Amino acid sequence: MERDSEQGSGRAEHTAGQGPGTGGGAAEAQRTSHKEQTSHKANGAAEQTSDNANGAAEQTSDNANGAAEHAAPDKGTGAPGPAPSGLARLRRLVLTLALPLLVLVPLLAAEAALRVNYAGEPADGTYTRGRDALWLGHAWVDGRKTDADVAALSRRLSGTGIRDLYVHAGPLEHDGTLPGAAYRNAAWLVGAVHRELPGVRVQAWLGDVLATESPDGLHLERAATRAAVVASGRAVLDAGFEGVHVDLEPLHSGDRHYLGLLDALHAVTREHHALLSVAAHQIDPLPEFHRLWGTLTNHPKWWSQAYFGEVARRVDQIAVMSYDTMQPLSGLYGGYVAQQTSLALEVTPAGTDLLMGLPFFHENRFGHWAHAETVPAAVRGVRLGLSRTDRERTRFGVALYVDFAATQEDWTAYREGWVHGG
Repeated sequence: MERDSEQGSGRAEHTAGQGPGTGGGAAEAQRTSHKEQTSHKANGAAEQTSDNANGAAEQTSDNANGAAEHAAPDKGTGAPGPAPSGLARLRRLVLTLALPLLVLVPLLAAEAALRVNYAGEPADGTYTRGRDALWLGHAWVDGRKTDADVAALSRRLSGTGIRDLYVHAGPLEHDGTLPGAAYRNAAWLVGAVHRELPGVRVQAWLGDVLATESPDGLHLERAATRAAVVASGRAVLDAGFEGVHVDLEPLHSGDRHYLGLLDALHAVTREHHALLSVAAHQIDPLPEFHRLWGTLTNHPKWWSQAYFGEVARRVDQIAVMSYDTMQPLSGLYGGYVAQQTSLALEVTPAGTDLLMGLPFFHENRFGHWAHAETVPAAVRGVRLGLSRTDRERTRFGVALYVDFAATQEDWTAYREGWVHGG
């Protein structure tokens, strides 16, 4: 979730790239050294000739100069050796062509597999289980929304499967603290939702940028910071929220400090008889792909499937951010969502709600193309993945990101494709 002008979350996608530097001074120094050595040899040869034998001296000088020019360079001058043979040039050419192919061929094969993954028809019954969620912007708790807005939201959600609202109550400060003024209207919102939407739960969405790919951000490796995040979670529950929804990005696969934070937060939510939910990164589309991508870009992006399972075992709900996928076509995006759904289902415990994210926003930038990442393609992908992997699962749903960027077409596609089974 890298865009949110209304909520002011401060998150931004972290990608970094470095180009190798070049330097031309070494070659020039080598050429200068060789010229000085040649001049020294020529002068020495000329001094050894007699003044009375001018012709001989000239010949000796000529010979010395020629010898210096054709002599093999001393060790350490850095002068180039003999030109590579034809076989060596051919070997270098093969390596130059082969290395890109080693990367491109698997990627092209994976893209073709995604398109195949989008084929077929979803099974009957693969639609809402009444456990869907909606991310709401910060305007709902900072005084900008009124009772009339809650009534309009009630009409919008009537007859859908929305059970949870993830309301942006942050962002957290980089030290893990959260000013109470940031969610000053929380009690009003929870009361109004209960009145207008009985049975719908209101959770506090707490997020921040992590200092995993730049110096700035929240440092999970610091015990004091983790303790402050737990205290912030306790504070929002005391304010009336019915759950804590954690969204920390970019979170690298295997981060043990994050798992420790979830354990501590879950102890607090259990004390309050509340929920702990998280926004989760996507799962490796190819084995260990996060390592390859991290090496190339310093932004690993994906989690391993095993790490996803470790996170899922520590929470009540896990919502996959199954958008911003870099897929250029809707068929590829839908196949990717189907794959992500299956991968997540395989490792999410039966007692944890699994929700797949739907893109209720429209942007065109690297990583996201609005014409490809559509709600109809995502819904079809979710249903295909559910059909193939665990069609009888009840603790399953979709999560809609985000309320203030959604269009009527998005809501219609959600209702027709998921609420009524398409």
